[in-house]
Amino acid sequence: MTANTSKGITYPQNTDHTRLWQHFQTLATTADSIIFGNIDRQIFTSSGTWTRPANAIAVHVRVQAGGGGSGGCGATGSGQAACAPGGSGGEYAEGWLTPTAAGATVAVTVGAGGTGGSAGANAGANGGTSSFGALITAVGGAGGSGASGIASGSTAASNGGTGGTGGDFRMPGGDGGNGQVISATAIKFNNGGSSYLSNMRRATGVVATSTSGFDGYAYGGGASGPSLGASQAAVAGSNGAPGIVIVTTYTA
Repeated sequence: MTANTSKGITYPQNTDHTRLWQHFQTLATTADSIIFGNIDRQIFTSSGTWTRPANAIAVHVRVQAGGGGSGGCGATGSGQAACAPGGSGGEYAEGWLTPTAAGATVAVTVGAGGTGGSAGANAGANGGTSSFGALITAVGGAGGSGASGIASGSTAASNGGTGGTGGDFRMPGGDGGNGQVISATAIKFNNGGSSYLSNMRRATGVVATSTSGFDGYAYGGGASGPSLGASQAAVAGSNGAPGIVIVTTYTA
């Protein structure tokens, strides 16, 4: 005879000791399939619906929000410069769920990257929130402010995305770098903020002319900001990177 545990492991209930090796083989085989099992991984780079696979044992969800766009720079006059802050990185969250808690289907939202501010002293847009239904959410990174032409001064960047809900672990997005001008020279601290799944995006190294920033790194990175030297036309900001949702289900 055999019986099953509440986890589905088959074990022997037989007094025939000459067949113990068969019972142990059955026990090992069923335990392996449950403990290590098969893996179903669904990766969402755009919003969609997750469907729970058959014989699910545990569900691991990773949620990355979108990064913020950088601000634009207004035109500069003689003896001026402009340096727009970078966008910040999106928040990250992850968690383990039982199949029952996850449900049969879940609406998945992947946050878009924030668009860069239009040419002029215009702010970049915030990154979009990513979520696994209402169970785990992560907030997008804030967009960088726009910058006007000045002789000296600075424009502070926003903090990284934070404030989501659910999950067992979460990490705020990295802050965008400040835009700073000293003695009519753009000081290139205006990097794009990192996320848990991306690196920081560096700013350009050129300070005397007109330079755009760089789009944020996937997934969820903020964009670096543009800068202008003296007597330059307005320039737009760059875009943050979209987020991602990864759902890994372990099945028997």
